[in-house]
Amino acid sequence: MLLPLLLLLECIVLISLPRLGSIDAQKIQVGFYSTTCPQAESIVKNVVSSAVSANRGLAAGLLRLQFHDCFVQGCDASVLIDSTPSTKGGAEKDAPPNKTLRGFEVIDAAKAQVEAKCPGTVSCADILAFATRDAVVQVGGPRWDVPAGRRDGRISSAAEATSSLPDPSFSINQLTQRFAAKGLSQDNMITLSGKTHHLSSFQSHTIGVAHCKTFINRLYGFSSSADTDPSLDPTFAQSLKAQCPRENPNPNTVVSLDPTPNTFDNSYYSNLALGRGLLASDELLFTDGSTTLNVALNSFFGSTWLQKFPDAMVKMSLIEVKTGSQGEIRKNCRRIN
Repeated sequence: MLLPLLLLLECIVLISLPRLGSIDAQKIQVGFYSTTCPQAESIVKNVVSSAVSANRGLAAGLLRLQFHDCFVQGCDASVLIDSTPSTKGGAEKDAPPNKTLRGFEVIDAAKAQVEAKCPGTVSCADILAFATRDAVVQVGGPRWDVPAGRRDGRISSAAEATSSLPDPSFSINQLTQRFAAKGLSQDNMITLSGKTHHLSSFQSHTIGVAHCKTFINRLYGFSSSADTDPSLDPTFAQSLKAQCPRENPNPNTVVSLDPTPNTFDNSYYSNLALGRGLLASDELLFTDGSTTLNVALNSFFGSTWLQKFPDAMVKMSLIEVKTGSQGEIRKNCRRIN
């Protein structure tokens, strides 16, 4: 009886998925540069392919980079802007949650090549959206059509980044509310692979790594009654302790967020069910009653998750986009014109 029920649930989820055709074509659309710069997407794809082939970890970096951009002032590439002497408090990339962001050089390289072909035409925000999609595909993830036409923002604030990105102490309810404020559902939140409130790891957790400091509190001195978080699988906990000792853990040590950190798959969800979620915030997704079913579905049905992911990514990439006369098309992604 269980298998037919799960198959029925999979059908219900697939039927309820939003379609890409619902995007407002008057403002932003797939093929936006088909006449003004038809080479744009292929140029970005080639740059990303070369970069990720040399370092597969950049796929997670680019995915995280877009998440952090879109949750602060919308998807306007403001996270790419460097600070200047007149920037009060620093630019977004100088905020504590963004100190470990990477992939900037990939966007720089793509922008330089696009500018050489089509000067002043393609925004940095669109290049980041294209690059994120191409990086996911490069490590085995699904491909999706990226609606384009975004304009680049002219303001970048470290203070706003710190206040806009979800806080490490957020509960599932608070996290759901923060996503809802950006127009994203709880299912979108879960579908984007446990994109959590842990500031140093705000990314899709099916790919990528985390430093010991982000989860060491689960290994030692967890509570007055348990030195180690009892929700952790004991064998998994021991392997983590071997990599992250109690005394003087190496600040540069990183641990995979799932067993296949450079492959885009649904093993992240399966591990949550086995007590092998690396971050406490990940574990909440499986233990909180409001999210358990969706996590279980993503674990049982990798095909369902892979079909939901592109729609969730498109929806996320359209948060508060600037279009038309808003913003600008930066010549250099690191500074406003």
